[in-house]
Order: sequence, then C-alpha cells, then structure tokens
Amino acid sequence: MRRVAMFLIAFCAIGPIVFAVELKSGLDRKAMDPSVRVQDNPFLFMNGNWLKHTPIPADKSNFGSFSLLEDEAQLAIKEICEEAAAGEHPDGSIEQQIGDFYTSFMDEATIAEHGIQSLQGELEAIDNVSSHDDLIELFGHFNQIGVETPFGFFVDQDDKDSTKYLAALIQSGTTLPDRDYYLEESEENLAARAALVKYINTLFDLSELPREGDVGTQILELETALAKLQWTRTELRDAHKRYNKHTLAELAELSPSLPWTTFFDAANVQGVEELNVCTPSFYQELDALIVETPLDVWKEYLRFHLMDAFASALPAPYVNAQFELYGKQLAGTLELQPRWKRAVDAISGGRGFGVLGDAAGQLYVKKHFPHRAKERMDELVSNLMLAYKQSIDDLEWMTPVTKERAKEKLAKITTKIGHTEKWRDYSILVVKPDDLLGNFLRSEELEYNRMIDKLGKPVDKDEWFMTPQTVNAYYNPGQNEIVFPAAILQPPFFDVEAHDAVNYGGIGAIIGHEISHAFDDQGSKYDGDGNLKDWWTDEDRAAFHKLTSKLVEQFNSYSPLPSKHVNGELTLGENIADLSGMSIAYKAYNLFLDGKEAPVIDDWTGDQRFFLGWSQSWQRKYRDAEMLKRLLVDPHSPSMYRSNGPMSNFDPYYEAFDVKLGDEQYREPTDRIRIW
Repeated sequence: MRRVAMFLIAFCAIGPIVFAVELKSGLDRKAMDPSVRVQDNPFLFMNGNWLKHTPIPADKSNFGSFSLLEDEAQLAIKEICEEAAAGEHPDGSIEQQIGDFYTSFMDEATIAEHGIQSLQGELEAIDNVSSHDDLIELFGHFNQIGVETPFGFFVDQDDKDSTKYLAALIQSGTTLPDRDYYLEESEENLAARAALVKYINTLFDLSELPREGDVGTQILELETALAKLQWTRTELRDAHKRYNKHTLAELAELSPSLPWTTFFDAANVQGVEELNVCTPSFYQELDALIVETPLDVWKEYLRFHLMDAFASALPAPYVNAQFELYGKQLAGTLELQPRWKRAVDAISGGRGFGVLGDAAGQLYVKKHFPHRAKERMDELVSNLMLAYKQSIDDLEWMTPVTKERAKEKLAKITTKIGHTEKWRDYSILVVKPDDLLGNFLRSEELEYNRMIDKLGKPVDKDEWFMTPQTVNAYYNPGQNEIVFPAAILQPPFFDVEAHDAVNYGGIGAIIGHEISHAFDDQGSKYDGDGNLKDWWTDEDRAAFHKLTSKLVEQFNSYSPLPSKHVNGELTLGENIADLSGMSIAYKAYNLFLDGKEAPVIDDWTGDQRFFLGWSQSWQRKYRDAEMLKRLLVDPHSPSMYRSNGPMSNFDPYYEAFDVKLGDEQYREPTDRIRIW
C-alpha cells in the first residue's frame, strides 16, 4: 500500500535579516496575466500567461510545476541508467542490475521474440483451476507476483499499536480507476467501459487465450458486480471505519465460503493470528459472488489481469493496447511516452519504488543532492514548528486540555530530509539483460517478500516510503513524521537565490501543509506516538467539524468541468492542510521578518510576493479526461482551487491586495474559515 500526502518546508532561522547578495523576487513575471485582477483570481493572475501559451506535452495527461522537476529527475535517472548499461560491473552490484534492466527494457527485438513465454506457467495454473478452493489458492499466489484479484492483501503498521506490523485485507479487483466508472451512467463512464471491453478482447486476441463468447463484456459484468460491493473513496478516508481487527476464526465467520487458510498458505503468509479487514462488508458480500460466478468466468478474469499486470513488458501490440485504455481513454494523453522514459519509470518507480528505485536513488543522491539544502530545510522546518506551536496557543475553538496534547504531538513530529540512510537491499534480485518479463516477475516476488518479512518484527522507523528522486513529500500518521525527498528541494518550490517571501509562500507552505496533516480530520485521530486514539474532547471535535463542514461546502461549489464538481468530502484532508499550511507559513514568514520591513522587489511587497509565490507553486493544467478521473479518485483539489480557495479565507491576503466587496475572491469576514 502506498502512503502519500503532499509536502512542506521552512526557510531561515528567526533572527536578523542579512543578505550578502541582492536576491531576486523568485516570481516568474512572464507567467503572469495582467489582464486578470489578482483580487479576482490570483491563480490566473500569476499563471495565466503560462496557461495560455504552454501546451501539455503529447505524452502527458497534465503539466505544471511538479512536472518540470519530474522531467529533470527522469533525465538524471536516464543518464545513470545509460552509464550503467554501457559499463562492466560485478554481478549483483546495483550498477549491474540497473544497467541490465535498462538494456532488457530497451531491447524490443528480444521482447518480441520472447512474447508471453514467461507467463505460460501462470496461464497453465489458471487452466488447472477446477474448484473454488483452487481459485482462492491462485488468488494467494497472484498476490506474490502483483496480479490484481479481489483480495487486496498487504502488511502495514498496526494503527492501534504503532510498534507492530499487522496483516490487512482491503477491497480490490477492478480495473477502472473508481467504482463510479462502473456504476454511473454518464457519457464518459460509458465510453470508459466500452474501452475496457475493447482492451480485454484485444489482449485475448493477441495472446490467443481460450474464451467463451464476448469475454470483454463478461469480465466487465464481473467487475461491475465487484464495484457494487466496494466502499466509496470518501468512506475509505475514515481511519476508524477502516480499522476492523479480526481473528482468522472471525474472518471465516464473515465469509464462510472462502478458504482463508488455503489463501494464506498460497500467499506464503505464515503464523497470521489476526488481521485488519479494512472493508468487512466487501468480504462479507464477496463470499456469495465468488461462489455464484462460474469458474470459467473467473478464469477469464484472471487471464486478463495476468496479461494486464505485465503488458508493459510484452511486445509492442500489448503496450499499445494498454495505452489506449489507461493513457488515451482514462487520462486523455495523446502519445505513448518514449521507450526510455518508460524504462526509467519502471526502474525508478515514478512515485513508487519501481524495480530498483532505491538503487537508482543511491546513485542519484551522489550526483544531484546538495547537502547544504538539508541545512536550509532544517531551518525552515524549525520556523514552521515554532509558528505552529504559537498558533495552537492562539486557537479560540480548541480547549486548553487539547491544546496541551496538540503541542505534545507537535513536539514528537520527526523530520526526514533528502534520502534514507538505510537503502533497500536488492542483492538477491537476479536481473538479466535479455529477460524483461522475468525481471519484472522476480522483482514482484522480492518486493512482496520484503513486505511479508515485516510480520512479527518491530516497526522500522528508518524506512522511507518514497525514493529521493521523487518530486513529492508526505506525512505518515503511524510514525508521526514529515518526509521531504531530495528532488522536491529545488525551484520553483525552494530557491536559494530568491528572497524569503516566495520561499515561504512556496516550500514553506508545503512544509506547513505536511505538518497540518497531523491535525486534519483524519490525522488528528492519531496521537503523538502514531496510534489511532481519540485525544480530542467532544467539544473540540464538534467545533472542528463545524469549521471543516464549511470548507466542504466551499469546495463542493467549485466546478472545473461543466456539471462536474469537486468532492469536498473526499478532498477535505488536503483542503484543511492547504489552508492551514498557508496560514502557518505566513506566520513563520513574519517570525522570520522579526518586525522588520521586507524589501519591495519587482514592485511587489513582501506579503504580495508570499501570496504570489503560493499561487505560482500550484501552476498546472489538465486534459479533460485526466481532470474527470481526478475528481473521482484524487484527494487533492484541482490546482486553481488549491491556490484560490485558501486565500479567500485569509485576512492577510485581503490586506496585501486591498481585496474588497465586489471582487470575485471576496468573502464576508463572517464567512471566512479560520482553522489555524
């Protein structure tokens, strides 16, 4: 399971302002659109010209400030891969593994020659399924090689005992990004379902797999039945609802037709006495669906998911078919990425760990991480922490007893910056230069066993859940930590040559965003030791809910596409973090100024540059299909609303730009939502 939040930072320790050189504003004036009033739409004022004249690259579904840094990281990893592939390295070294994997990915002729040979054993296992017990056994095996089944099994920290790991089950088994794609009858969803049917049939044609009738429609009907059992994404956000510890006996009572011992044995999981069933109603109702669905349909379903899981490692027709669904239909992307980019993403992980993400990360850090950035980050984080501490004291809606507990939790937050000190071990991974599909299969098993090996061991608090080349950051409630990979620590978020105002409005607000996840509607359910435990009074929770329900209403009103709105409940945690992060970063900036007047640079005051820096950091545009998908699955609001929504609630923004009644951003003082 991936853990992701967002990102934050803070710039200089509190003290006198001394500049050895003249600093720039940090704002991209060429991106601005002076035809838009900053009082009406600060996002379009700051980014409008960029939006008008910057096309989304044909191989992307969206493009913005994050994309620029992701492109740079991708090029850096490409150079590492090409150097590794060109050299001679000892077997088992990370250079040999990276070089040989890159070679195997780029060798299209060998990939075409091998076809689906490496999957024949898995296909035979599907053919041999003759009972529902056999089916569940295969579900267990497919977990080990990363093939989708309805049983979403994983190992993670125990939410109520943060010192231990706990096995868990969550709903799974569908291909389209969200249950609504199956259940809602919009034109877009009907088109997505038709594209899925076409994709399924294409994979069966290419592989000459056995089928009965219209296999695509049969699998769509089965996945629709699964979607009807699934929880909504809003329901899945609730940490208390997701925590349902069961013994194996209780799990058997929940779904008596499913042979759980058979599943766990096949999944190579030993000694499980209890586990968290995150979505119990799903498994309760799945019990009947498993039995009622003919085995031949389940076998077709598994053949499809096997081919889908490894299509990127198969000959070009498979890759193209997969792109038609996931790239063109579901994201609106016009062109398949060049092969070298796909190779780099497979190795480096994009926003995951990929096949050799930490191995590539070690080499990336040696070449591209300036350790002085860590020192500046330490200073920024210290300032943001102090601003949060003072803010807690000033809260009118929080009771004194809860303020003290909040400060205790704040003091326990740990910070990780740049990269892990304990890299993942890939020494037993066999990587061959002429066996891409085999490389993927062996990697899946290695990473699965890495996860399973955690059971029965103490929680590793040194573990990172992002590589250093990932352009992102996160808050981890189970370990009460904020984490900033190396690749995010550069412009436009963190510019050492810019005056502090824009850095506080950019990366500082991002640091504040991550810290505030510890106190958002879900993070606030965890104590300072990372345990799911109520530490707020009922009075505090009621006051907090009153404020956040207004935020839900505000974001529900935003409509980025005709008749399509932001889901204020789904995005609530991130919207709280954006509003809180910006507010606290502004306080930290003023602590930094220490009562002194910020210089005017490029005709902008310090406060104005702070808010424009905030809007600049959200620079992004989307294709319509990508936007539609994000409205259903993304807990973050679209970028324009992340920029403008928080500012419309923040008095200092009104003062900085003289925002008045009649301006589009204006909200009555009594309607402005103040959380921190």
